[in-house]
Amino acid sequence: MFYYVYLIRNALDKGWYIGFTSDLNQRIKDHNDGKGGRTTRQKKHWRLIYFEGYRNKADALEREKFLKSGSGRKYLKKQLKNFLLGQGSSVG
Repeated sequence: MFYYVYLIRNALDKGWYIGFTSDLNQRIKDHNDGKGGRTTRQKKHWRLIYFEGYRNKADALEREKFLKSGSGRKYLKKQLKNFLLGQGSSVG
């Protein structure tokens, strides 16, 4: 089994959400169907822009925690620099 840490971006306001799941496709569908957590439930039009896969759940959860930190968001901005330059960026 794989565990995924992912970054989705809202197509309307460009806000970001970082999450964790064992079923990436279903989780993105859930976000867009309003079945996400309180942070994403009110919005639709989420688009997957980044993910990492892990074999160990604890490793994935630690990575999620890091990516949600200030250093983690800085890492993501650097990692996705070319994509964000072409799309516009806002970190929520």
